[in-house]
Amino acid sequence: MPRSSESIGGIDVRRLGLVPYETVFASQAEYTSARSEASNDQVWLVEHPAVFTMGQAAKSEHILAAGNIPVVQSDRGGQVTYHGPGQTVVYYLLDLKRLKLSVRDLVTLAETVVIDSLAAFGIQGETKHGAPGVYVNGSKIGSLGFRIRKGCSYHGLSLNRAMDLEPFSRINPCGFQGLEVTDLLKQGVEVSADELEAELINQSFTHLSERLGARAITV
Repeated sequence: MPRSSESIGGIDVRRLGLVPYETVFASQAEYTSARSEASNDQVWLVEHPAVFTMGQAAKSEHILAAGNIPVVQSDRGGQVTYHGPGQTVVYYLLDLKRLKLSVRDLVTLAETVVIDSLAAFGIQGETKHGAPGVYVNGSKIGSLGFRIRKGCSYHGLSLNRAMDLEPFSRINPCGFQGLEVTDLLKQGVEVSADELEAELINQSFTHLSERLGARAITV
């Protein structure tokens, strides 16, 4: 499945390209169920064809008009969101116990990775109390949701790069009616998928480095 892969600091990094959500969802769950204490942690970067995904807490009334876009039930936390081309998704398949990360640590890491990646392109992102994710001037640009199984995480974060934002109007994003959604292009920043992936990888390992100890590598 990987379009390309490498190992950084003892963690396997896989760039998957454009892959259907259901395929990657199943692969994450399969890897997490089968992994042992000796299994490598992994970070996957991917784009998905258009899809609405429902988190475990999602309510069907938050899908206003799906139209021809499929709706997939996921086992991640959170409400309904949209994935589509032009959005970079980062999945963190991590042994939290081995890395000494709490779930709160993981959420904070994901939000910080998005905020610092935005800052690298001159955009100021921020978090909101009670509304997970990252925002720019009140508009949501990054979402996150995780599942923990056997002390290991999967799912992760998404960051809107240059996408058709219209499908977000067909839902209440993350359960919030009327929430505006933006992307880097709308904020005046044009960046390629490869450039954004590289920055997200860099920030991920910058913030994981203290957990990786001697295995940490500058990227």
